[in-house]
Amino acid sequence: MPSEVEKDAITGTETTGHEWDGIKELNTPLPKWWLYVMYATIIWSLGYFVFYPAIPWVNGFTRGVLDYDQRTDLDRQLAEVREFRGELLTRIEGASLAEIREDDELLDFAVRGGGRAAFAENCAPCHGLGGGGQQGGYPALADDAWIWGGTLDDIYATLLYGIRSDHPQTRFGIMPAYGVDGILTREEITDIAHYVVSLSGETEDAEAAARGAELYQRPDLCVTCHGENAEGNVFLGAPALGDQIWLYGGTVAEITAQVHNPQYGVMPAWIDRLDDATIKMVSVYVHALGGGQ
Repeated sequence: MPSEVEKDAITGTETTGHEWDGIKELNTPLPKWWLYVMYATIIWSLGYFVFYPAIPWVNGFTRGVLDYDQRTDLDRQLAEVREFRGELLTRIEGASLAEIREDDELLDFAVRGGGRAAFAENCAPCHGLGGGGQQGGYPALADDAWIWGGTLDDIYATLLYGIRSDHPQTRFGIMPAYGVDGILTREEITDIAHYVVSLSGETEDAEAAARGAELYQRPDLCVTCHGENAEGNVFLGAPALGDQIWLYGGTVAEITAQVHNPQYGVMPAWIDRLDDATIKMVSVYVHALGGGQ
């Protein structure tokens, strides 16, 4: 005869007969809701096997009643995207920069789509993902300081032909090596550096800055390119000197070194590397970073 089932004295639940150190295991059944959910998933899985691809074979898999294929669905979606992008790219190719900027649909596509992607792939290694730039000759593109101008047309021209590139229409600006070429003495260069630093409100040596101011205003020296008030000149690629934005450092020593023997940045011409629609989208994207004029 089967042994009598033992029940727990406190809960009244049957035990499994297992005991450890006086602690008996209760034979607690699974909750009914949990069992119903499990049964439903089993039924769902059987239906899935019938309607969708499910069981792999040696040379393929079961197709299912619906003959559904995610690859086919993905190819269809990609074709729709290509068709949509192709239409927008055609419109961008035939539009001016101003027209792209004024068309909400084209502007959104240029900024969020093609322009951002092309910038990340081609420009970000030097200028940073957000256009923040970095010291050493890579200017920030998200501020309002532009060496060659920050209008849409200026940015577009800079991208097309580059800076000091090998393209015949490249933008080219050069500053004499005042120390290496013997144009100024070391002391004169240091005085000019003190004056330039003073333009940003920092004066380490007022007397040297005063001497530097006189040298700066000489018609054969700095004033010719950088302007009487150090406002810069975008037509010559001469940066402003009083905005505390520096490509090669803003200390007296760093400015002295730059005047003594200037460093020059180089950017390639993109006209032969990217198609015109992409260059337009990058131009609009850079302009939209926040510093465009």
